[in-house]
Amino acid sequence: MTIRKVGVVGCGLMGSGIAESASRAGYEVLVREVSNEEIELGKQRIARSMDRAVEKGKMTAAEREEARKLLSYTAEISDLADRDLIVEAVVEDMDIKRDLFARLDALCPERTIFASNTSSLPITDMAAAVERPDRFLGIHFFNPVPIMKLVEIVRTIATSEETLATVLEFAQSLGKETVHAKDQAGFIVNLLLVPYMMDAVRQLERGAASMEDLDRAMSLGCGHPMGPISLIDFVGTDTACRIAEILYDEYREPRYSPPALLRRVVAMGRFGRKVGRGFYDYSGEVPVPLPV
Repeated sequence: MTIRKVGVVGCGLMGSGIAESASRAGYEVLVREVSNEEIELGKQRIARSMDRAVEKGKMTAAEREEARKLLSYTAEISDLADRDLIVEAVVEDMDIKRDLFARLDALCPERTIFASNTSSLPITDMAAAVERPDRFLGIHFFNPVPIMKLVEIVRTIATSEETLATVLEFAQSLGKETVHAKDQAGFIVNLLLVPYMMDAVRQLERGAASMEDLDRAMSLGCGHPMGPISLIDFVGTDTACRIAEILYDEYREPRYSPPALLRRVVAMGRFGRKVGRGFYDYSGEVPVPLPV
């Protein structure tokens, strides 16, 4: 099967990045959001990202205009009925995802492939909500999608060889490297990354070092592009906490449990870079540690 028309459900950080990457690769992309306000925010996010790419020489102005022409937006789920591939990038809630795919299953023709960009939830549980489990799999991108090269491909026991081959070709056409992950909570990256981030918060809680020194130590000592506390802010403190909760519920291992300090930061609405405040304050030119 050849993919030409791509649908993306959700235009937040991940959805907008997936839509941008697909349009830049020449696919006709329709993005669905729940309201015109959310659509406008998504449009602005994509426009800023493409503008930065042009400024940095990653794409030309002409390529940017061609990619923009391939993007369209809707608030109606029924408009996705002609898509060859639909990638879901909504909130990490199994009930919401299952309901979405059940609705899409009733709308879309048999050829349509469904994929979830979930970072932590089992794919099989979503595929059970549709009548085409053979055309369902996980395709987990990383933020920022236009820059990060990795995609985790998650096949279930029902995913067909044709579906797998088609989605692998699609991911590679976006310039991505793929890895195959078992259908288990966390897949590969978050299975290893979440305990690292949660332990960094626990060490901050117990006073092992300041957040600046924890970040500096792992950045300079281990060659990481950013330290663990900065990484949590980059991912989103609320998102990191939610993923940790999902993994803890699945495995019941203490290393996945979100520490009380992380929960408090989330409770205060300090969701990280996306809102300008998390463990750090991002309102100035240089991030400043906030009280914890």
